[in-house]
Amino acid sequence: MPTRLPPVTRYLLIINVAVFLLQQVMSGPLIQHFALWPWGPDQVFQGDDGGMISVGFRPWQLVTYAFMHGGFQHIFFNMFALYMFGGAIEETFGSRNFTVYYFVCLICAALAQLVVVEYFTHGFVPTLGASGAIFGLLLAFGMLYPREKLMLIFLPIPIPAWLFVIGYGAIELILGVTGRQADVAHFAHLGGMLGGFLMIEYWRGKFPIKPKRRLLR
Repeated sequence: MPTRLPPVTRYLLIINVAVFLLQQVMSGPLIQHFALWPWGPDQVFQGDDGGMISVGFRPWQLVTYAFMHGGFQHIFFNMFALYMFGGAIEETFGSRNFTVYYFVCLICAALAQLVVVEYFTHGFVPTLGASGAIFGLLLAFGMLYPREKLMLIFLPIPIPAWLFVIGYGAIELILGVTGRQADVAHFAHLGGMLGGFLMIEYWRGKFPIKPKRRLLR
């Protein structure tokens, strides 16, 4: 349990909570403009005030969706995971690289969700939440600290971090493919993990284009 959070993790917690509180007083306009909507033509709906509103994909939504949440339980578990894992990852990467990593994960999660909706599910509902970035942090913890023990709240049995991450990823894949929990963006979670994996492998010098400074851990 971390006792002192480095700056970027602390600011991310504050911003997410602040936006969630703002949602309680102006949820409609925020979701209309800043949640992640499927790409394609705008669609028109009747707003809460009886007027017609047009909603659709905008480029900034690739980022802004990840600072909004669908309810108290949603934000609680995401922020708890950010609190638990964010500090350790930020101290390993450094604040600048941690920020890059976090945003790469959330953007990759958004892109994965857009692709799945466009070619498979064909729905038109907004996506919101930091879960894609959080799954990227979970993957980073499993890759950087594979022997650390983690426990599920409902299953208090210590599990090595690498096994925990693989198991969690497999569950997300199964739920996504089978269509269970249809209101959860499972492929966005997997997209966040994929983005994080590619980023770490790049920093480890595993690709033809090499980083200026390698991640040695």
